Amino acid sequence: RQPTMALLSSPLRRRRVERSAVLAAVFLARWTTHGFVQLGEARMATRGLWRRSMFSGIVEEMGTVVRLSENKAMELWDGSVGSGTEMVVRGTVALADAYIGCSIAVDGVCLTATALEESTFAVGLSPETLRRTTLGDRKPGDRVNLERSLRADGRNSGHYVQGHVDGTGTLQDKWLEGDSLWIRLRPPHELMRFIVPKGYIAVDGTSLTVCEVDQSTFTLMLVEHTQKCIVLPTKAPGASVNLEVDVMAKYSQKAVDEVERLELRVADLERRLAAVEVEGTDCTGLD
Repeated sequence: RQPTMALLSSPLRRRRVERSAVLAAVFLARWTTHGFVQLGEARMATRGLWRRSMFSGIVEEMGTVVRLSENKAMELWDGSVGSGTEMVVRGTVALADAYIGCSIAVDGVCLTATALEESTFAVGLSPETLRRTTLGDRKPGDRVNLERSLRADGRNSGHYVQGHVDGTGTLQDKWLEGDSLWIRLRPPHELMRFIVPKGYIAVDGTSLTVCEVDQSTFTLMLVEHTQKCIVLPTKAPGASVNLEVDVMAKYSQKAVDEVERLELRVADLERRLAAVEVEGTDCTGLD
């Protein structure tokens, strides 16, 4: 008991500040080591592995949906037969150096090529993909953005796009300013906290810069060249688009959430320590 009271003899406020600072510093140092470094400098050491599963958001061509159908004869891992959704897409650039099992982004969705023909490729659409993206609504003849996964030595002229769509948004409006096309989109409410002015966002797999953000919508501006290379300008107000927010924004928000949880824990410890000083009780349970 005597050592415990001696430990508590310094000013409480100073201890609170010191503990909060130490906890925050330890967490941020740990998170920086395992988070930002993995996404930043560490990619240089592992880019042969890491970058092959990524995209740049620079659409290589617009392909055409040939067929979206149910395949009732899909052989599963154990030899049994299952039923699933299959999409066949016609393309040219996307088929260059393609192989069974390679990744191709279709309207921003990372998909695995399961069959290759001279001018078409097939991909399977999982239930999660159908729930989370617009691909289940595609019809024969629809145009879709296509991009092959990045090569280890490839040039990234956009930003790091995973091809993991976070949700679908709605095209609210579009208008011209000179030769540039303004686009206003309404994303799901839960994605708004990840969208900031001048930040990145992938729309149908296209790497774009956010212009303006309000409480429920954001705007983009497409230059003349981009307008001719992607599907978005052809869509009418009310149409749905696939959205993937910048992965760095998601990791950053996770760090902030963790710091907030630590702050709540520190506040609880401070209340209990204050009670110890006032009441002269022991510190059982404070660790």
